[in-house]
Amino acid sequence: MDIRRQRGAGFWMVMALAVVILLFGVAIAAGGAWLVALGGSWYYLVAGLGLLLTGGLLLRTSIAAVWVYLVVYAGTVAWAFWEAGWNLWAQVPRLVAPTLVLILVLLAVPVLRRAGQRLRTVPTVAGMLAILGAGLLLNATNGNAQDAVPTDQPDAPAARAETPPVGDEGGAPAPDPAPAQAPGGAGTGEELPAAPAASEARAPAPVLQTGADWPAYGGTTEARRYSPLDQIDPANVSDLERVWTFNTGDLPSEAADGRYSPENTPLKVGDDLYICTPMGRIIAVDAATGLEEWRFDPGVSDDAIPYGATCRGVAYYEVPDAAPDEACARRILWGTLDARLIAIDAQLGQPCPDFGLNGEVNLEEGIGDTVPGWYSVTSPPTIVRGVAVLGAQVKDGQAEDSPSGVVRGYDAVTGELAWAWDLGNPGNRGAPPEGEVYTRGTPNMWTIAAADEELGLVYLPLGNSAVDYYGSNRSEAENEYATSLVAVDVTTGEDVWHFRTVHNDVWDYDLGSQPSLVDFATEEGSRPALILSTKQGDIFVLDRATGEPLVPVEERPVPADLGVEPDYLSPVQPFSTYHSLLKPDLEERHMWGMTPLDQLWCRIQFRQAYYRGVYTPPTADARWIQYPGYNGGQDWGSMAVDMERGLLIANYNDMPNFNRLLPRAEAEEMGVQAIFEPDYDPDGPEAGPQIGSPYAISVNAGWRVKLTGLLCKEPPYGGIRAIDLATGETVWDEPLGTARRNGPFGIPSLLPMKIGTPNNGGPIVTAGGLIFIAATTDNLLSAIDLQTGKTLWQDVLPGGGQTTPITYEVGGRQFVVIYPGGHHFMETPISDEVVAYALPEGGP
Repeated sequence: MDIRRQRGAGFWMVMALAVVILLFGVAIAAGGAWLVALGGSWYYLVAGLGLLLTGGLLLRTSIAAVWVYLVVYAGTVAWAFWEAGWNLWAQVPRLVAPTLVLILVLLAVPVLRRAGQRLRTVPTVAGMLAILGAGLLLNATNGNAQDAVPTDQPDAPAARAETPPVGDEGGAPAPDPAPAQAPGGAGTGEELPAAPAASEARAPAPVLQTGADWPAYGGTTEARRYSPLDQIDPANVSDLERVWTFNTGDLPSEAADGRYSPENTPLKVGDDLYICTPMGRIIAVDAATGLEEWRFDPGVSDDAIPYGATCRGVAYYEVPDAAPDEACARRILWGTLDARLIAIDAQLGQPCPDFGLNGEVNLEEGIGDTVPGWYSVTSPPTIVRGVAVLGAQVKDGQAEDSPSGVVRGYDAVTGELAWAWDLGNPGNRGAPPEGEVYTRGTPNMWTIAAADEELGLVYLPLGNSAVDYYGSNRSEAENEYATSLVAVDVTTGEDVWHFRTVHNDVWDYDLGSQPSLVDFATEEGSRPALILSTKQGDIFVLDRATGEPLVPVEERPVPADLGVEPDYLSPVQPFSTYHSLLKPDLEERHMWGMTPLDQLWCRIQFRQAYYRGVYTPPTADARWIQYPGYNGGQDWGSMAVDMERGLLIANYNDMPNFNRLLPRAEAEEMGVQAIFEPDYDPDGPEAGPQIGSPYAISVNAGWRVKLTGLLCKEPPYGGIRAIDLATGETVWDEPLGTARRNGPFGIPSLLPMKIGTPNNGGPIVTAGGLIFIAATTDNLLSAIDLQTGKTLWQDVLPGGGQTTPITYEVGGRQFVVIYPGGHHFMETPISDEVVAYALPEGGP
């Protein structure tokens, strides 16, 4: 009896399967043909045709469909291992969906056998199988060979023939990798310049150390994030338990919903723990019990929130020679989102009357035109020789005429301006003359400085000029100093040396990491040095006093012959020969997805885009791939250093961005507005207006597929690495973060397997041989064996751990504390809970 007349459930299931396979076959074959036309892999075209044949035969209820699909599947497996080997995560889009189809096709065998229908001639089946096999073999031998030189991108759109006129620079001069002197700067040499007479009043003070305390954002102002505590070690860390929690009460209002990114690292001094909430409220709690002692609310309004509500930390200062019971002898200083520098008594939480005006300094003085959210302070000041040094976050991508990136030093006792490092006014280290403002649009320092108390130097990691992705309008001084580390004499405000990490930066590779000060072994003996990590992955080792690279820096050629500014781009960029977190260039085979369909779509995008490796220039007629993206490499989480074991610990991101410059007319048609415009809508088009340049900027951070939310590049998306401090060699490297909170369409997969997630926040290391780190999007705090990289202990946090933990001791007991406040950009849950861990009292 004809199976079609029976209309049984099995028959209709086979018909449904046939339709599904045909639909997928059409999509994959069509996309595969498109990919082949772009110079990509032949696999999808051949596999799509195989699916069409399979679906057609299933419609005829022919058993031959099974044999055809078996050939398709066998070829798929061979191709998958040819491209990705035994990489489990890379095989997910290649093999999971085809394997499910295989199972369904095999389940259809009984129905097909009952149908009793055969192809009319065996040669027809044999011929079809031969064609499919030959096609898959052609892909394996020829199609994938195109990935051997992917950076050539022969079929990418041609670069624009017309380029905007360059600025006063007249093109990119041959760069000098060595530290340089700015116009009016203090110079660069083997010795520090003689300090002026005023510096005698600011003698070095003892640097507060970690151990019982955690007195500064990076542990100390030297920023090693290291503790000599060893009570918790690999043998007992599995016994860690929560001993107290504390809720700050600072959660987003309706107006601030979706705009919280606390990133706070508390301080611990004496018996007190000092916490800064997203809106800049300071809370002191008992470090042993978590009981609140006092709180201070500066009254920051929601409209002051810039990119996100962030307070990375506060600074602690003890006034020299002050009586212990004197008001504000011990004080807390921090900057607010509405641009105030505030000092309060560390014991009582009351404003310091001798500081500024009623305990406050208005940081908008001399800044000029601004609006709430454009000029904000999100990072703690660094206090060296009694001077509190801080910059500010200037909201990215708004306009060339943005508030100044001036970095200022204030007397930590009186709040008086000690100096202002204004890039455009090297002859004036004070406030601007009446009626004038600090130079607008200059590179800013939104992150945290480090300091050498003995040398009297503060090290400023600078960002880019106010417009990140277009540089032809920049001044000579901006080109010289953007994306550089600047050593400033804290007694005078004069720059002593600076080191550029990018020449003519148009990639938003601003310095986010706080440098770490170390003693570095050289052939001439130990040298006071600093370690500087970057978003593009380079880790530089520089002499603290002179800025001289202690390990050679190479100037290597980079693509500079495409994009909208070929006359502005530098033909070379500095690369560290000490160590780099930079990964090999992307290839088509590195594209990813949930299924073959979205992986195919990512491959098509890859072939359509401009990409010639790191420093591929920005383009306007098509998207370009920026790899790594602006989150790094390393970002504000920074490194940790164990000098005793000679290890440098760096967590990093491994994600591209997918960007395009938007011509001004197109941006205006889209409704892209700057923050200062009357009809500005913070929820408007996701593009930076870059007013003053010919282009706005559209950034797809992480290069995500809009439908699924997954990233186009295969995992891992982040890792953590141990580096031999003496040699720069990798000791171990592990993916950081599990897949438990990640999945398509924002649905958590609940898989506890390591995938390597995006991460923001830093590690700390202890003499006990442990690394404590959160940072990842899986909401876990982890303890990692310092010597092996093995994860020894984890705990689920109440919110996203995009911050850095601390460790300290109270009453002979070692604590680990973290404020996992979550992060809107990282899409992790927001929380106001501070969590403290310790070993059980009396031992395990």
